[in-house]
Amino acid sequence: MPDTNRIETHSENTVQEGDSKPLRLSGLEPLVVTAESNFINVGERTNVAGSRKFLRLIKEENFEEALSIARHQVEGGAQIIDINMDDGLIDGKEAMVKFLNLIVSEPDIARVPIMIDSSKWDIIEAGLQVVQGKCVVNSISLKEGEAEFKRQAKLIHRYGAAVIVMAFDEVGQADTYERRIEIAERSYRILVDEVGFPAEDIIFDLNIFPVATGMEEHRKNAIDFIEGTRWVRQNLPHCSVSGGVSNVSFSFRGNNPVREAMHSVFLYHAIEAGMNMGIVNPALLEVYDDIPKDLLEHVEDVILDRRDDATERLLAFAETVVGTAKESKVDLSWREAPLQDRITRALVKGLDEYIETDVEEARSAVASPIEVIEGHLMTGMNVVGDLFGSGKMFLPQVVKSARVMKKAVAYLLPFIEEHKKASPLGTGGAPAHAGKVLMATVKGDVHDIGKNIVSVVLACNNYEIVDLGVMVPPEKIIAAAKEEQVDIIGLSGLITPSLDEMVFLAKEMERQGFSVPLLIGGATTSKAHTAVKIDPMYSHAVVHVNDASRAVTVVGDLLNHDKRDGYKKEIKLDYESFRERFLSRSKHKEYVTIAQARANKFQLDWSDYVPKKPKNTGVGVIEDQDLSELLPYIDWTPFFRSWDLHGKFPEILTDKVVGTQATELYEDAQKMLQEIVSGKKLKAKAVFGLFPAQTVDDDDIEIQGPENQKYHFRTLRQQLKKHGGKPNFALADFVAPRESGIQDYMGAFCVTAGFGTRELAEAYEAQHDDYNSIMVKALADRLAEAYAEFLHKEVRTRYWGYAADEHLDNTALIAEQYKGIRPAPGYPACPDHLEKETLWELLRVKETIGVELTDSLAMWPAASVSGYYFGHPESRYFGVGKIKPDQVADFAERKGIPLEKAEKWLAPNIVGSS
Repeated sequence: MPDTNRIETHSENTVQEGDSKPLRLSGLEPLVVTAESNFINVGERTNVAGSRKFLRLIKEENFEEALSIARHQVEGGAQIIDINMDDGLIDGKEAMVKFLNLIVSEPDIARVPIMIDSSKWDIIEAGLQVVQGKCVVNSISLKEGEAEFKRQAKLIHRYGAAVIVMAFDEVGQADTYERRIEIAERSYRILVDEVGFPAEDIIFDLNIFPVATGMEEHRKNAIDFIEGTRWVRQNLPHCSVSGGVSNVSFSFRGNNPVREAMHSVFLYHAIEAGMNMGIVNPALLEVYDDIPKDLLEHVEDVILDRRDDATERLLAFAETVVGTAKESKVDLSWREAPLQDRITRALVKGLDEYIETDVEEARSAVASPIEVIEGHLMTGMNVVGDLFGSGKMFLPQVVKSARVMKKAVAYLLPFIEEHKKASPLGTGGAPAHAGKVLMATVKGDVHDIGKNIVSVVLACNNYEIVDLGVMVPPEKIIAAAKEEQVDIIGLSGLITPSLDEMVFLAKEMERQGFSVPLLIGGATTSKAHTAVKIDPMYSHAVVHVNDASRAVTVVGDLLNHDKRDGYKKEIKLDYESFRERFLSRSKHKEYVTIAQARANKFQLDWSDYVPKKPKNTGVGVIEDQDLSELLPYIDWTPFFRSWDLHGKFPEILTDKVVGTQATELYEDAQKMLQEIVSGKKLKAKAVFGLFPAQTVDDDDIEIQGPENQKYHFRTLRQQLKKHGGKPNFALADFVAPRESGIQDYMGAFCVTAGFGTRELAEAYEAQHDDYNSIMVKALADRLAEAYAEFLHKEVRTRYWGYAADEHLDNTALIAEQYKGIRPAPGYPACPDHLEKETLWELLRVKETIGVELTDSLAMWPAASVSGYYFGHPESRYFGVGKIKPDQVADFAERKGIPLEKAEKWLAPNIVGSS
């Protein structure tokens, strides 16, 4: 190991704790790398030198599929994506520009920062001229001398990018500790002192080389990088350190268990030394604490160069390490470990079989049973929190950990109560918590899966949760917040009316003088709506939390005594800036009047169109659907997304990042599904109807319902100014107008798979089993969506019969390759939830199958789907987008409701809103 005394000999600019400036990058969303940030993972699969598939796609100019690789990396957790087009058989400059331009149009990819990676300056500069946000250039170096180094650095600074600086100079690559810090310091001084480059925008790549190659000169490759990293972070203020981790294990290709251990050990020590970003394949990464002790010893001997014979010993030991470190097998050797290790392992692995035995052993060894919670259990949960925060555990695993924790606490509660009675001075009371968080799904909304997951994750990090459930009116939230003296209020909502409830609550909190932070989450929420609509109503902190993995960090920063004031101020300024940019962008969009939009509507040729008359008109009811018929129609991709595992099914099961956890989750889901189906634990029902229909007055669809009663569905029309001959769509365009003289048809439906869900979930919760409580709700949602898909196919092929010869598999159904559409009120093509009232009246939904509408027009049970059926072959899905006040007034008049009511329900779609 290098002599650490050398750390003090090269610079007097030792960084003092707390004075670092963060590296700020951005795509559509900011990425701020602070001293508290977890390791930043760079996705490398969009690199022609590192991915044969990506190279082939670029050569074939199949950019659409190449984009899917970038998307897959982002979904898999990459916080930056590295793009490299350096190949002799492609035009790297043209390919880089085209690919970056395509990424701009893909928000799910463009949200993360880009790393422009090339050894050719013309490709880098071409990328800098088109890239969105603040990117990273990979890389520059002193290889071609100081003059060229300065020229490139000045241009990068002018383009507003950060830069990776390779440890490479006119002599060659740095391959020793001394050379690494020599080149790093020289580069830093030139960049900061002579070029004026911001130090926080400098990222050093100090060269990760293989170890255990058998060559003496390679022995110190890993430890020299680690100690070089430590020196750079201590002596070159504000910069970052990166590298490609897989290089270190190059000698052990083909032996994944050893490679996994080497990567984990290397990262453990490199991150501790200050390495804060890099290219890492999480699939080839073992949890440091889970590495077998004998393997760990041999690997650390090599990485840290602790023995002269370290390489020979690891090579020999590697022969005994076979199979894969991820193999699942029953191994009870952990039961022989010390008590704390057993409890921690049970929590990390979600194993509840022995937890009561271990907790009882712990209880017998302490003075008060509360000490087991505050000591043994919280020690284990802190490990869970650290692993989750560092991306080494995923949400389903954390929820399983919570199940074990709750079982342990439930076992201890009677002993705690008994101890309290025996302690007149009140010793041994409730454990100390990190803070108290109130969680509620707002009035009128019934969806709580996301809220429950966030609650579990926060509870795992020692926050006390006050969960008010669903459909909670604002006055109850306010009263509970006061009574419980909560530190934070978290609001959740899935349907668009929930957004107004959140705005109202923020106003009311301001009026009543609240100062506690407000968290906003749920499917319809967004940073835009939070910044534009909610934040201005409340003078204290308002934060949008888009997934459970962010909740712990956000809550921690809001409650941390040392950080909270600065964090709240930063959030306020960020939202104010975002609001200004958002409103500025809205001003640049052009909208037409409703009359102009109707004049540019989608024109179908009705002259030779003969609508297919349904085989059965009127209303049909299915009282008890066989659930087994629905299983083949389940779309599993949203199921994994609800657990914060991102990727497309079935590819997600073999994904390098989340594949193992996704497979385990899928197996658990299959097991529960079989129990639900065989035990008939959920009941599915449906009501649907097919009716004569015609379009009247441009945007209204008139249906001839039961007993010849007329029903009108009011559709909304796009008002964004279109170019290139594109029309302004409304759903009414897909039904023959009355003046055509053609009798057309339209359908409506409501399906549910939710009856029994609440009872099952509550039974699991009574057993302290949040994992299965959340699971049954998620599966009920999937069954309801599958029912909607199944019934639509039955309508197309049997009841209506316009596609009687259709033969599509589930993949094709999910891709919507069928004729016709089934849009739903509240979704982009028909964002008006008020039309559900007409649909419920037409089909008598509540009376027929028992599905009700809340005050906010959410469906109860929550696992329900409703919508329309359109059969015209040219019908298609679209988004209405923003509409102008003139269409809102027109809609109110057509529907016969006050303008104020129309404005309330259409608020998210009115021009100028978020």
